[in-house]
Order: sequence, then C-alpha cells, then structure tokens
Amino acid sequence: MKIRVAILSLVMLVTAATIAYASRPEIIPLRQALNGLPLQIADWEGMRMPDSSQKVVDLLGVSDHINRRYSRTNLPPVSLYIGYFESQKTGKSIHSPKNCLPGAGWLPVRNDRISIPVTGGDIIDVNRITIRKGTAGQVVLYWYQSQGRVIASEYMGKVHMVLGAMRTNRTDAALVRVISSIPANVLSEAEAEEAAERAVVEFTQALFPLLSGYIPD
Repeated sequence: MKIRVAILSLVMLVTAATIAYASRPEIIPLRQALNGLPLQIADWEGMRMPDSSQKVVDLLGVSDHINRRYSRTNLPPVSLYIGYFESQKTGKSIHSPKNCLPGAGWLPVRNDRISIPVTGGDIIDVNRITIRKGTAGQVVLYWYQSQGRVIASEYMGKVHMVLGAMRTNRTDAALVRVISSIPANVLSEAEAEEAAERAVVEFTQALFPLLSGYIPD
C-alpha cells in the first residue's frame, strides 16, 4: 500500500509539474532577422535567391529563413539555407535534410560527419553528405544550432530541445545547410568532390562567427 501511495504521489507531482510547465509563456529571444546576414562574408560575395513559396514555408513551419548563393575565386560556389524556428512547442519542428533530399530526387552516396575548426579555437561537428542525381553531384554540410550549441544528430537535437525547454523555457533552434555542386568534366571525380568539400568547409568557417546574432545563444 505504501508503494502504491508513493507511486500515485509521484504521478501527481509529475502531472502538476507538466501542467505548470505547459502553462508558462515560452521565452522568445531577441535576435536579428536572417535577411540582415551580410552578402559579403570574408572573401565570399553573396546574392539573394528566391524565397520559398508561402506553401513551402507553411509546410516547413519556419519563423524565418533565407536562401543565398555565395561565390569566391578558385572555389565552386555554395548555396546557403538557414531555417529558424522561434518555437517548437506547437508541433512545428525541424525537418531533416536526410528526409527532404531523397524526395527531391537526390540520392545519398556518402553520409558521415566531419569536424571543422572555427574562430576562437573551437571545433564543430557537422553532417557531411554526398548526394547524386544522374550525373550531377553535390556535397552537403548541415547542422542544428540552438542556444549556443551546434548539434549534428537529429535525435540529440530533440533531446537538447526538451532539456532546454525545461531549463530555460525556450525551444528555438535553426537548421543551417551549406551545399556546393561537384564540378563536372574538369577534374577527376575524387578531385572534384574534394573541391566541393573545400568550398563548403571554408565557407562554413567564414560564416559561423556571424551566426550568433541571428540564432540566439
């Protein structure tokens, strides 16, 4: 009987805590709009790409997003997408590129993670994918960023979201994706993929120090 009473009391306490948590207004941190991200980032010169249609925005559930293309001498150009969610409490959540890319006809032929040194001596771990559609190929880097943390794993992203919600009453997060096309008919296949990887890595190193103003710590 004592055990039953203890279990019942624990269930009641957890229920009360859950109700109290759910009733709190979520904290939405102040930040700069993504369209304020510079078009000139180090040696990379950018241009705005067409925004996603309202139908796509509604489907993704993003609060803010940008599509950009950046170019630099002697490296393949890169495309940048950032989708920011100010809240994930209302059923809106980040869609993994692993699910979206095959739906667009791109097939992953390499899927791993790489570590990238960034300003300040830190190292970030990000997802790296090679995708192909017919003879076309691309190298993709992507990661999730929330409250000053860079996360590669979709599952750990969900875990940190829950822990962050309990600790800070925030569920804001962003998906950052950088893509470069693998040059065709210029180099050997291995050299071409290496050039595309170098482009996305070096662009990420230039971009990363700027992100904290647009994706709050």
